[in-house]
Amino acid sequence: MAVLIDQPITRTAPPGPAVPFPGRDALTQQHAPRDPHAFIAGLPKAELHVHHVGSASPRIVAELAARHPDSKVPTDPEALADYFTFTDFAHFIQVYLSVVDLIRTPEDVRLLTYEVARDMARQQVRYAELTVTPYSSTRRGIDERAFMDAIEDARKAAEADFGTVLRWCFDIPGEAGLESAEETLRLATDERLRPEGLVSFGLGGPEIGVPRPQFKPYFDRAIAAGLHSVPHAGETTGPQTVWDALTELRAERIGHGTSSAQDPKLLAHLAEHRIPLEVCPTSNIATRAVRTLDEHPIKEFVEAGVLVTVNSDDPPMFGTDLNTEYAVAARLLGLDERGIAELAKNAVHASFLDEAGKARIAEEIDAYTERWLAP
Repeated sequence: MAVLIDQPITRTAPPGPAVPFPGRDALTQQHAPRDPHAFIAGLPKAELHVHHVGSASPRIVAELAARHPDSKVPTDPEALADYFTFTDFAHFIQVYLSVVDLIRTPEDVRLLTYEVARDMARQQVRYAELTVTPYSSTRRGIDERAFMDAIEDARKAAEADFGTVLRWCFDIPGEAGLESAEETLRLATDERLRPEGLVSFGLGGPEIGVPRPQFKPYFDRAIAAGLHSVPHAGETTGPQTVWDALTELRAERIGHGTSSAQDPKLLAHLAEHRIPLEVCPTSNIATRAVRTLDEHPIKEFVEAGVLVTVNSDDPPMFGTDLNTEYAVAARLLGLDERGIAELAKNAVHASFLDEAGKARIAEEIDAYTERWLAP
């Protein structure tokens, strides 16, 4: 699908020095990968910032639109390319919500979830923390118990069928206000409803006009209930939004954090405290948060010692996938195969997977890389 990208994605990594992560093996760039796309395609991966509805493929969106013909969403997968071309972040939110409106029954929820996992498995994603916005579905009339059962049934089936482990982040749709925060918290903490796969609590939607501090009471209660804090911040607003997410919402990871590069003290804080950034390069271009790929601050993050993870956000809507995002990052950072593998391990280590699970995927990444590089 086409999105408006000012700077084309190039296919080779430029020469440049190695850029180390403190306390970790360096991301190395000794030579350009022999075939970065082939290497990335087979590389085991974890993904930490990817949205449930936003991961619906054109085929699934078209099928859902056909089920619900009163929607304005095109039923032709080809027409979705134009429909998913955004003028700015506000337009993206408008289009995103129109796709959310296609998820109207538990059967829709189950179909979407299972098919998203299938697409992840095709990209060798071993583990993913999928951002789910239950409020958007329950307020449209889907029974809350049926919603939870649908995502859990799909999660278990996907792990059995594809080997991809899914976990949930329940996020507040910021544009819906404090009512949505209260409801999302209830759905996330009510022991009669809370799904087994839930690990974290987030905050998405527009940032402009939606200050982070107002959500502090809800994050405090979610954290007290054992959930991790992973709000979006600094995507379309300045670094103060990231500070607010850290100080008020006690963020353990930051979704996007793009504007952090504007504040050296913030970068130093993120690096010192090993607070990962969930970086989504193509998303930032498609929503106009960053003007061109070559202006993306990912290299500044790495040079400052910040732990960077690579993610796809809403991949079909942005005409991308996780493999493409790794290729973009490899070019911008000048990485060879070992550097790409280290980047993949960042996501594993920054995840909320248990330590045994992290070790298993990290070992698989290392074994794959050694096989690839063997003469």
